[in-house]
Amino acid sequence: MESSFPIGKIRNIGFIAHIDAGKTTVTERVLFNTGRIHRLGEVDDGTTTMDWMPQERERGITITAAATTAYWRDCKINIIDTPGHVDFTAEVERSLRVLDGGIVVLDAVAGVQSQSETVWRQADTYNVPRICFVNKMDRVGASYERTIESVRRRLKANTVPIQLPIGEEADFRGVVDLISGQAWTYPDNRTNGARNGNASSEPEYGPMPSECEENFQKFRQAMIEKIVETDESLLIRYLEGEDIGNDDLSAALRKATINRNLVPVLCGSAVGNKGIQPLLDAIIDYLPSPSDVPPVEGIDPRTEKTVLRYPDENEPLAALAFKVATDPFVGRLVFLRIYSGKIKAGESVQNVTRGHRERMGRLLQMHANHREDLEMIGAGNICAVIGLKNTFTGDTICIASDQVILEPPQFPQPVVSVAIEPATRADQDRLGEALRKLSDEDPTFVVKFNDETGQTVMSGMGELHLEVLVDRMKREFGVEAQVGSPRVSYRETITQPIKVEGRFVRQTGGHGQFGHIWLELEPLDRGSGIVFVNAIKGGTIPREYIPAVEKGVRQALDNGPMAGYPLVDMQVKLVDGSYHDVDSSEMAFRSAGMLAIREGVPKGKPVLLEPIVDLEVTTPGEHLSDVIGDLGTRRAQIRNIEGQDDIQVVRAYLPLGETFSYTTALRSITRGRASFTMEFRHYEPVNAELLKTLVRV
Repeated sequence: MESSFPIGKIRNIGFIAHIDAGKTTVTERVLFNTGRIHRLGEVDDGTTTMDWMPQERERGITITAAATTAYWRDCKINIIDTPGHVDFTAEVERSLRVLDGGIVVLDAVAGVQSQSETVWRQADTYNVPRICFVNKMDRVGASYERTIESVRRRLKANTVPIQLPIGEEADFRGVVDLISGQAWTYPDNRTNGARNGNASSEPEYGPMPSECEENFQKFRQAMIEKIVETDESLLIRYLEGEDIGNDDLSAALRKATINRNLVPVLCGSAVGNKGIQPLLDAIIDYLPSPSDVPPVEGIDPRTEKTVLRYPDENEPLAALAFKVATDPFVGRLVFLRIYSGKIKAGESVQNVTRGHRERMGRLLQMHANHREDLEMIGAGNICAVIGLKNTFTGDTICIASDQVILEPPQFPQPVVSVAIEPATRADQDRLGEALRKLSDEDPTFVVKFNDETGQTVMSGMGELHLEVLVDRMKREFGVEAQVGSPRVSYRETITQPIKVEGRFVRQTGGHGQFGHIWLELEPLDRGSGIVFVNAIKGGTIPREYIPAVEKGVRQALDNGPMAGYPLVDMQVKLVDGSYHDVDSSEMAFRSAGMLAIREGVPKGKPVLLEPIVDLEVTTPGEHLSDVIGDLGTRRAQIRNIEGQDDIQVVRAYLPLGETFSYTTALRSITRGRASFTMEFRHYEPVNAELLKTLVRV
């Protein structure tokens, strides 16, 4: 039975990387070499297993994190293939929250790229041990050592190469294991065979070629020194001149990798199916099982104390819903990571986050968009469930008698908005349903109805993100919709502290309304959000009216005085007020809070803020001056420029509103040879010229 699989032989891993580094191709080769699939697919041909959505196959990119399971050396590997495009960063975020280990795929030519840095930071946030796989070793310009150096320099990682490539670029034909001294060599026709969907020529495993011996000794010595530094007993033995055995080296490397003291580096060519078998061995040997990582921490909702849940089927159930998806054949799927206990199909469970009971329908083992039914599944596993109608991303599932709330994944705020309206009256109802289902799936897709303009506004992480969602509405829900041009989500804030009074008095027949407050408004650092502080002393306002004041304040902060954008980065301190024994009410104090904000904020010298993205442009050197000149017209702040041979990388902060036509402009000035990536960084005040166009004076 599935649930009885030994927990020490489970690996929950994900492939993470910059777009086009080859994650999906690596995953495809892993599935082929483990016997999970019997014909290789290609991203360029739209035939891969993991990129199953029509939009993924047409664009040649991963859009949604796809889960699958494979088996290697008596171990079960739960795999999640994540997107590399920054617009779909939420898929990486939620996957890393529930994974025990990660494989960072790097392009041997480009090295560390901007999204490589982002996923590395995300992995650091969730304390995920990882190994690096330097892919595309057979490409012109590939360099194993240069890529490792870029990992050390840009990611500040303590890397330890555990393989040596046999040749580079067109001569790449295998890898040498620095621990065992044995080599995997691949026939010259391997690439063509792999591309054509077969792999009849098996790799050879045996002694390394003689030309590798000199490099082998140098690399192995450096590897041993790095490994023994992490283990005091081994270091003493090494300094005393003792030879350290391979088993001791492997055990120490595993411990150092799990503790995130070292990052093993391997290499290969996924397209050529070279280096995949030793990568699978490294996943088993060096990445942790659920029992190797610390027990998950949660909060007891009754006592609010921290509790630990251990990866054991005999512990009380604790599972985290990390993804919701709509399957055209079986309906709503909820993906769960089970941290403790076990789940049976059909049993009743408690959604602790939302405080209601749910019934497990079918339990499914996912293989991209294919499904296998399970009767039961235990701690340490990842599965999908049908039947959890009111469970959403980040919710905790437990048994009712022993509850705990697990920390949900954190998602960035959407920064690009478009207005959407149905093409016909018949599409009206279907549009609402489609938007609701898509926003259930994607925490970074937010839909709001603007009362002032009467428009439905949807917000996401970028133009591609919203474009894909509109395409999905048409294909999956049959909804034709029209969208307006992207609108930037500006914000407003104050720049100086003020004290303001809010007084709401209405006298009618019978009881009147009376609410009176004093607020102190103070600007905070960027990214602080809204902080409400209750500083009432001596009962000048009864305690039961304080939440009403906060509700009124937050409601008023949704519409700033300059252009109606939400206010951010402010502290609102309730310091004084008065009440009437008969006429005071929650409604009166809520109204007083709204009046105080509307009257006070304009006196705090408000400013308009615009979102700034961190832009990285990779361009041939001959186009560098054109790229910088164009960025200058877009109000960019150039941070630095660094080059490697003929390739120059420009990093800059750029207002999001200046990025919408950037793809076309960059392709035009570089003849299609440059590429760029960007991610939201922070908000900054708008300059005076732009302010005139955004705010009617």
